[in-house]
Amino acid sequence: MNRTIEDRIKSLEGQLIVSCQALPDEPLHSSFIMGRMAAAAQEGGACGIRANTIEDISEIQKNVDLPIIGIVKRDYDDSNVYITPSMKEIDELMEVKPEIIAMDATVSKRPGNKSLDEFFKEVKSKYPDQLFMADCSTVSEAVHADEIGFDFIGTTMVGYTRQSENDKIDEGDFAILREILSKVNKRVIAEGNIDTPEKLKRVIDLGAYCAVIGSIITRPQFITKRFTQVLEKH
Repeated sequence: MNRTIEDRIKSLEGQLIVSCQALPDEPLHSSFIMGRMAAAAQEGGACGIRANTIEDISEIQKNVDLPIIGIVKRDYDDSNVYITPSMKEIDELMEVKPEIIAMDATVSKRPGNKSLDEFFKEVKSKYPDQLFMADCSTVSEAVHADEIGFDFIGTTMVGYTRQSENDKIDEGDFAILREILSKVNKRVIAEGNIDTPEKLKRVIDLGAYCAVIGSIITRPQFITKRFTQVLEKH
């Protein structure tokens, strides 16, 4: 029996979402590989997947029946925003209909010099029933995303923008996450530098709805480097 969208989202509560992504310059760049990566994540107990591009998402949907946070990463010359930056990427994602579509929700201008408010209003008007996640880098961005109607608030961009370059999500016992949790009404998805089981348990205990973990699970070149760097210090 098919679960409703509400049931699928409810299944994420208190659970792990694994980000299965590999960019064109990475060794595992392949929709087939990402599909198998998602299957491996499900076997390990993941209850959701975050994925990039409709090709990868389509392949993942063939391999697992898990809720998906979908994005399209694309660079534009007139913008620093690269996570689902324009309607073109939204339209692409709606072809595969992930349960949640995530987009950059920072103060940076989108392509065409559009503000987040302008862009999100257009998106919600075109796709009023779709669930959207705000990838934020600061507390104020998270509060604003909550106010304008995002369904989920994420800490995805903490440390990756000019306004957050000195911040890390896990500093001060996840101080940024705790402040966001105290100030927003929507469900918060913890993401970024959650690289140990202990950190995962902590963000859930603090009140995050669920958490996304990527590199430490799905990027073997990154994982290998953590080990070889220790040897380089000797």
